[in-house]
Amino acid sequence: MTWDRPFAQPVPLPKGPPAQTLRHAANYIRTLPPTERERQEWRLAIQMLIDAAEDRGPMLFARMGIVRALEADTEGAHDTESQGSHRGKPRRAS
Repeated sequence: MTWDRPFAQPVPLPKGPPAQTLRHAANYIRTLPPTERERQEWRLAIQMLIDAAEDRGPMLFARMGIVRALEADTEGAHDTESQGSHRGKPRRAS
């Protein structure tokens, strides 16, 4: 098992430098609050990281898992900010 496997492209993280390796991504996930880490997107990303570290899954899937979890966090932040706006209401046809 090697956590030092590098991603083909670094994963940009919201805080700090981009994740270059599985270890960097795992260390970032450890900084998340437990309630956030338990969300489905992060749990899937963690499993993909473990699979890649154990040579049971591709690095691409590990990267995709992290990127998707980060995107879900961003979408959640936007949803919170836009409460009370028109978001989610059907648009009228022109």
